[in-house]
Amino acid sequence: MLTSKQRAYLRKLAQPLQPLLIIGKEGVLPETLQHIEEMLPGHELIKVSMLKTCEEDPKDAARRLAAAAGAEVVSVVGRRFVLYRYSRKLAEKGKGIILPR
Repeated sequence: MLTSKQRAYLRKLAQPLQPLLIIGKEGVLPETLQHIEEMLPGHELIKVSMLKTCEEDPKDAARRLAAAAGAEVVSVVGRRFVLYRYSRKLAEKGKGIILPR
């Protein structure tokens, strides 16, 4: 569970990021979850964008993907949302995100 201070810090880090995944009109598919599972160990923080043609609610999609991937929803703004999951792989390399207490 992220504190408000940690969430604000992660929002700040996510600001310049481009979306790594775009969800189309089909909505969240099993392939979408598979892509997120592949991306999170190498990125920790990913931004996802949803097309206007997608009828699914971005907040619901973010919650579902986060729950399935074991991640946290950092923010949902418009049709974009940010997910975070700690990566032991990046921490061992010294490249992980260090969260404030």
